[in-house]
Amino acid sequence: MSKLHIKKDDTVLVLAGRDKGKSGKVLKIMAKECRAIVEGINMVTKSTKPSAKNPQGGIVKMEAPIHISNLSLIDPKSGKATRVSIKHEGKNVIRVAKKSGEEIK
Repeated sequence: MSKLHIKKDDTVLVLAGRDKGKSGKVLKIMAKECRAIVEGINMVTKSTKPSAKNPQGGIVKMEAPIHISNLSLIDPKSGKATRVSIKHEGKNVIRVAKKSGEEIK
């Protein structure tokens, strides 16, 4: 399992696939599979049985995981896609946007 350049709550841009060009907020990271669930991206329909959460059952739209390689972090300064570099300051690890040099929280 490798370190990932994207974390939960980051805003990302989709680089490939049917949602290419769209952006959204990362809801969940699955590090072992190198996948992420992004809000409003890669929507699929699922048939569900009635349950306590959904007593009616039926067809539900939900986000499916998308591979990390198809995502790029959005630069907080310019709002465009950027690569990420890692900077070590003592024991702290800081992510920095390559395009603007801006620190990513």
